[in-house]
Amino acid sequence: MCAKGGGATLAESPRHEGRAVAPLLNLLTHLALKTFLFYTVAIMNNAIITVVGTDQVGIIAGVSALLAEEKINIADISQTILSGNFVMMMMVDLSSSLISVDELRKSLNQLGEKMHVEINIMHERVFSAMQRV
Repeated sequence: MCAKGGGATLAESPRHEGRAVAPLLNLLTHLALKTFLFYTVAIMNNAIITVVGTDQVGIIAGVSALLAEEKINIADISQTILSGNFVMMMMVDLSSSLISVDELRKSLNQLGEKMHVEINIMHERVFSAMQRV
């Protein structure tokens, strides 16, 4: 019995013999699986973009504009200047984009040539696997 309400606890309930708990366990299992799949898909839709070159006006704007045109969200960004060289790393979310990573790579390479910087893209799975080696 519960101290406050005087009713039976779940463990003391006659319905606890699997009938009342089974639907709850099924629901929790279903929700856990959906959550796992959501995060797995989210991870699979990320990519790392790196940009390296001589510092100049408009590098971030140029790369960001290209990504925005393709409906690619910038999830995280870090940039610095090292000995006069511009260095940027972006984590991007590809889930809303219809462009493939290979097509995006070609567009980024063209932009890099135009801006005289080196732009690379790597799927997050590849990046993560390389970090484990």
